[in-house]
Amino acid sequence: MKRPLWIKHINQLATLKTSQLGPRTKASMSDLGIIKDGSIWIEDGLIQAVGTTDQLEQLYRSNQHNADIIDATDHLVTPGLVDPHTHIVYGGSREKEFELRLNGASYMDIMNAGGGIHATTKMTREATEEDLIEQTIKRLDSFLEHGVTTIEAKSGYGLNLETERKQLNVIKKLQQLHPIDLVPTFMGAHAVPVEYKGKEDHYANLIINEMLPIIGYENLAEFIDVFCEKDVFTVEQSKNILEAGKRFNLIPKIHADEIVCLGGAELAAEVGAISAEHLLKTTEQGMKALALTGTIGCLLPATALYLREEAANGRKMIDEGVAVAISTDCNPGSSPTTSMPLVMNLACLTMKLTPAEALTAATYNAACAIKREHIVGSIEKGKQADILLWDVKNYQELQYRFGVNHVKTVWKKGIKVVNR
Repeated sequence: MKRPLWIKHINQLATLKTSQLGPRTKASMSDLGIIKDGSIWIEDGLIQAVGTTDQLEQLYRSNQHNADIIDATDHLVTPGLVDPHTHIVYGGSREKEFELRLNGASYMDIMNAGGGIHATTKMTREATEEDLIEQTIKRLDSFLEHGVTTIEAKSGYGLNLETERKQLNVIKKLQQLHPIDLVPTFMGAHAVPVEYKGKEDHYANLIINEMLPIIGYENLAEFIDVFCEKDVFTVEQSKNILEAGKRFNLIPKIHADEIVCLGGAELAAEVGAISAEHLLKTTEQGMKALALTGTIGCLLPATALYLREEAANGRKMIDEGVAVAISTDCNPGSSPTTSMPLVMNLACLTMKLTPAEALTAATYNAACAIKREHIVGSIEKGKQADILLWDVKNYQELQYRFGVNHVKTVWKKGIKVVNR
C-alpha cells in the first residue's frame, strides 16, 4: 500500500473550498478559502483532511511516522489548474499564418482562403491515430509542467464522421496513456468543410442526422460545441445542432460572439448551455442572459492577445453576475499555448480580473464549466488529490510576476508527476 502524503507548513493554502453549489459569482470569486500554515493529508489518491498544520498534527499524531512529508514553508499551494476549453488533438502546425496576421491578414481572411481550421482539418484527416497521440502527448506534457491536471478536449478538425471519431478515440486512448484527465467534447460544427461551401445547411444536417447518432451511440463525448459566428454557423443552425446533441445526452457549449455579435450569448442561455466561450463582442444584454441562467462565461485572453483583438470584458461580466472561467484555448491557429499561468496573468492585465478572481476562474469555476467540480477544482476532503506547490509565497505573487512558470511540484491523484 502506498504511504500517505502529508504536505505541511504551507505558507498560504488556497483551498477554494465553498459551501455553495455551482460556480462562483461576484464577491464569492474572491474567496479563496485561505489557510495560513496549512496542511493536507492524502491517502490512496484522495484528500483525507485539510486544516492548519497544528490541527493535522493532532489528528494524525499516531500515523505521522508512516507518511511521506513535504515541508511547504514559504510556498503557495492550490488545487491543480483546470483548462475547460482546448483543441489539443490535431495534426500539423500553422506557424506561417502567424506571420500573415502580422502582415495584416485577419483570422477570417486566412480561413476563407483555405487556411485556418481548413488547413488543420486537412492535416488531421491525413494523420493516423498514432500520429495524433504522439503529437498530443507532447502538448499534454507541457500542460502538466504548467500545473494543469484536468483538460477539456474538443474534436472539430475532422469535419467528417471518420476523422471526428478518430479525434475522439484519440482522446479516449490518451486517458489511459497520460496522467491528465481529459473531458471529451464533440465539435463537428467547428467550421463548414470546403467540400460543403455553399451547402451549409446540408452540412448542419449531416452533423445532426449522421454524425450525432454515431457519436452518441459510441459514447465518445460528454459535451457538444458549435462555432456560432458570421460565415460559419448561423444562430438557427447552431440551435438546431445543439438541440440535436441534447437528444443524445450531450451537454451544450457554444463558441459565441468572438468576431461579431450574433447573439451567441443569448442562444447559450436559451438552450441551457453549461458555458459560452470567447464572448469578445457580447453585449450587456447577452451578459445579463448568461447571469440569469447561470451559464458560465469561459474567457480566453491568450486568444484575444494572439489575434490582437480587444479582450472580453471580464470585469463587467463578473460585476453583472456572470460566473467566469478562463482557458488557454490551446489550438494551432489562434492560441498555440499550454500556459495556464500566463492565461491567469492575462486575465488580470487585459480583462481586469483580480488575482483572486483569476485563480478561481482557473480552478473551481473552470471545473464547473466541465461538470467536474465534485472531483477537482478545490482542496477538500474526498476530492482527488490534484495539488500544486508553487515557488511563490502567496497568490498575489503568482499573478504579480507574470509570464513565468512558478510551478514547482504537481501531484495528480496523490502521485508526484512534476518536480521542477
